[in-house]
Amino acid sequence: KVKSQLEEKEGKTFDVFTAVEFKTQMVAGTNYFIKVHVGNDEFMHLRVFKSLPHENKPLSLHSYQGSKAKHDELAYF
Repeated sequence: KVKSQLEEKEGKTFDVFTAVEFKTQMVAGTNYFIKVHVGNDEFMHLRVFKSLPHENKPLSLHSYQGSKAKHDELAYF
């Protein structure tokens, strides 16, 4: 659901977009930190926010980090 948001921010499309790892953080909603394989040996780390159910808001791409490798640790950012 956030692929199109990332593509818009990066100004390109990703043929490969596969989540390979994730962590969560409970806040007033949930932060998801997701390691995504975007092709070749390239990975990106995404921070996605899911609001509380009663707020009825869509998932939002809060921030991201590019130029990551498969072995890079997925951490809070």
